[in-house]
Amino acid sequence: MKTKKKLKTILMIALVPLVIYLIIVHSLIYHSAKQDPPKEVDYLIVLGARVRGEMMTKALLFRVEAALEYLRENPNTKVIASGGQGPGEDITEAEAMRRYFVANGIEENRILLEGSSTTTFENLSFSRDMIEDEASVAIVSNDFHVYRASIIGKRLDFAEVHTLAGKTPRVAIFKLWLREYFAVAKTWLVDK
Repeated sequence: MKTKKKLKTILMIALVPLVIYLIIVHSLIYHSAKQDPPKEVDYLIVLGARVRGEMMTKALLFRVEAALEYLRENPNTKVIASGGQGPGEDITEAEAMRRYFVANGIEENRILLEGSSTTTFENLSFSRDMIEDEASVAIVSNDFHVYRASIIGKRLDFAEVHTLAGKTPRVAIFKLWLREYFAVAKTWLVDK
C-alpha cells in the first residue's frame, strides 16, 4: 500500500510541472496566433511546408492564403517564399508558393525566393540574408507555429518581428500542436 502511495506522489510531482508548462506554452502560442501585423511591413516571410509533387499541402496552402490576403491589402510589402525541396517534392516549396502568388495577381517583382532551407531556423536565417538590416517583417506560418518562429526571428536580430497566422489543417491539429509543445522546449533550451 505504501509503495502505491509513493508512486502516486511521484507521478503527481512529475505531472504538475508538465501541466503548468503545457498551459504556459499553449497561452504563448495562442496569443502569438491572434496577433495581426501592422500595415505595410517591409517583408512577409512565408515559411515552407510540405509539397506533394508540385501540389501544396493544406498546411502550406493556409499559410499562403493568409499571406495573399495581407499582400493584397498592403501593396508595398514584398514576400519571401522560403522553403527548399525535400523527398517527394518535385519543386521547392518556395517555387510552389511563387506560382500561387503569381496565379493570384501578385507581381513577380514583389516575390523573392529562398529555396534552400529545410528547417524553421534555416527558413529565417537564409531569408534574413536577403533583406536590409532595418526592415520590418511578419513571419507567416500556421497558428501553432508562429510563436516559435517569432522566437527564432528575434534571435536572428530582425529589426522588427511580427507574426501572421494561417489556420492549421483540422486533420493534423492534434499531432502538430503536440509536436510544437516539445519543439518550443527545444527552442528555449537548445536552439541558438
